[in-house]
Amino acid sequence: MSDLVKRSVSLSGHRTSIALEPEFWNVLLGMAGTGSLAAVIADIDARRTPERPLASALRVAALNFMRAQSAEDRHSVASPILPTRISRE
Repeated sequence: MSDLVKRSVSLSGHRTSIALEPEFWNVLLGMAGTGSLAAVIADIDARRTPERPLASALRVAALNFMRAQSAEDRHSVASPILPTRISRE
């Protein structure tokens, strides 16, 4: 992983800085799609427990998003037709 990249966002009217690895920022941008990165961060912030730091919640959300994407990719690939019985000739 690379060095941390800091970004500032406004959450509930307050500016805050978040430091994450670039790889996590890229996933969060992918989660935003054509929407706003700030909106994605605000949504994750609203759903996290007070005990979990925001940066940690963002990393977990990014991981869960990538897991879901990976599962979708696995299901969209046609599985090969396997023989029901292997002959031993």
